[in-house]
Amino acid sequence: MAAKLNVAVKKGDLQLARQLLEEGANINAKVEHGWTPLHSAVQRNSEKIVNFLLEKGADPLARKDNGATPFILAGVTGNVNLLKLFLDKGSYINECDINGFTAFMEAACYGQEEALRFLYKNGADVNQHREVDENKKAVKKGGATALMDAASHGHFALVKILVEEMGADVNICDNQDANALIHALFEDKDWKKGREDSALFLLKNNIDANKRDVNGKTMLILAVERESLDLVKAILELDEVDLDDADENNETALHVAVKKQNKVIATLLCEKGVRVDDDVLDIACRTYQSNMIELLQKYESPDSPRQPEICKEFSSIRWRSKLQKLNRMHRPMIGKLKIFQYQDLWIQNTTKGGVYLGFYDGVEVAVKVFCKGSENAKQEKVCLEKCQTSKYLVKFCGQEVRKTCLYLCLSLCEKNLQEYFKEENSTTMESKKILKKIFQAVKELHAFGFGHQELHPSNILIDVTGKIFLADFDKSREITDDTKYSVISKDLQDLQKLMLYVVMRGQKDFEDLPTECPENVKEHKEILDLQRKLKLSDQSTPADSLLEMLICHPYFWSKETKYRVLRDIGNEIRVAHASKKNDSLNALECEPDPFMDWKTKIDEKVLESMEFPSKEKGNKKGNKKGKRHYQQGVIDLLKLIRNMGEHYDEKDDEVKKIIQDPADYFLNLFPDLTVYIYQRCCNSDFKKYFPNAKNSSHP
Repeated sequence: MAAKLNVAVKKGDLQLARQLLEEGANINAKVEHGWTPLHSAVQRNSEKIVNFLLEKGADPLARKDNGATPFILAGVTGNVNLLKLFLDKGSYINECDINGFTAFMEAACYGQEEALRFLYKNGADVNQHREVDENKKAVKKGGATALMDAASHGHFALVKILVEEMGADVNICDNQDANALIHALFEDKDWKKGREDSALFLLKNNIDANKRDVNGKTMLILAVERESLDLVKAILELDEVDLDDADENNETALHVAVKKQNKVIATLLCEKGVRVDDDVLDIACRTYQSNMIELLQKYESPDSPRQPEICKEFSSIRWRSKLQKLNRMHRPMIGKLKIFQYQDLWIQNTTKGGVYLGFYDGVEVAVKVFCKGSENAKQEKVCLEKCQTSKYLVKFCGQEVRKTCLYLCLSLCEKNLQEYFKEENSTTMESKKILKKIFQAVKELHAFGFGHQELHPSNILIDVTGKIFLADFDKSREITDDTKYSVISKDLQDLQKLMLYVVMRGQKDFEDLPTECPENVKEHKEILDLQRKLKLSDQSTPADSLLEMLICHPYFWSKETKYRVLRDIGNEIRVAHASKKNDSLNALECEPDPFMDWKTKIDEKVLESMEFPSKEKGNKKGNKKGKRHYQQGVIDLLKLIRNMGEHYDEKDDEVKKIIQDPADYFLNLFPDLTVYIYQRCCNSDFKKYFPNAKNSSHP
């Protein structure tokens, strides 16, 4: 009966629909692909049936299998009355289906000007991207806007309205890094004047003319493919494009013009100085274009060999195949730089451009592309240049400038920290090792006179050898006497969060981390103490010295160092007791003492071997008169740890089998002991036993 009701609505048969409902048909039943009768009524654009169904209890917020609501479908039909009705019934102005389409986008796709204006007036987000799930993002789907929709469908009037009246951003890009101009020019059989007019309009409104489509084709190549002389002229007048730039198949705009046998456009390109080589002449010869051959021979470039491969060996494992592809390509060189700004050679997107694979002076590099005059470009360049001798910051290899673009060339890494933790073998590197390198990198950056200001797992990079580097300095700030505290505090605040991300091994997204370290994380009390100290709550430590001190925090100590410190302090206690100079023990005395029950945690045989030291190998009877008395509390625990370390070799095999490694034994039994001693003794004479930055032997 559900199918019959839907068919009746599609046919506009209100009487039959009424009858089926009276007979018990479910008004919200879904047929194939999740269509309800209300969806079908909106598709038919019948206000009368829509109102009838709503009166009978139809769900105004029902979704099809693709997530589309009746409100979104009303954007397709452009019916303003229905749009208003569904808003009154609880629809959200920017609600979207599973592909990210909103009613506003649908109105732009279908050229519904009145609906577009109504939705804008009621709060539709003009620049909303199509939000899609992570799987679709991974294959670069989604991200388009209403402006892209209007341009790709040739609705020139809507393109003008969106830009001039509604403030649409012409330079927003989708998840394939394509802007509205790419959408207007994208290959399609339905090439029409509205798309050409839209493209010309966007060029006049300062859209970035250096974007490429999914096949690596430039705006100029796409314009030549469309055989639009006006567009070709408009792009050339910008004087921003490289005439000899090629797509992924090494074809330039001239190659396309010759293949299209468009002599007018070919002539224009030649007059502008495009390179004419044997390849384009071969195309003209194979297709018997005598006039084209004559033209090309007139402008033929001096003989020059094809661009040789500039790199013979590649260090990168992850990027090797893509580097080989770029190496084989014929690319117009930008000074010492060979690059192809194409998504297949893309490393990472940024808010101000992108990062691509490249070769600089024959060496594989990551190339960060900026708009030349931007503040971000200036800041990154200044920071990189001043930090060239760094040990823990990504290396600056060189720079090039072409037209409006600045290309900063950096040492190439394999992955960032987010990617590292997603791999199955991400347990290779210990959390504390990763964190120590990050601390050292931030400390080094501060020493060069800069604060990072945007520490995030995405800008912690790992190279092919496993070394860790800090990157992305386009938001860095110089440290001055006036800004020192605020700039360093911001980095330390970010480090607190970054610490949690690392010790939790990326199990939660950086944005969704808890405020404190979970108790199930190993050494969590040491981590909490380290986080607390990062808050600059201890004003006695200068901000610019804090990281140097914290790199020597117990969390970063090796097992051997922790055990050695405990033994050394235990020995000092023994000496103090022997000389009856107990003043130094005040630092360890605390009420309540958290280690009052330590004797209950020690194995009975181990404790007995320490309380009756004469009962060792070869002396099975023992001497009860020589009993050592260990009291409850941390002081005697440290004495016992010291004594065990000194006399371990004397213990019998049974005790040794229980203990095995004394460092492991005591640190596993008392995981919080080291940080407790550190907290109690860092301002006492005992601190001389702690590793410090000046102690080069510190592990």
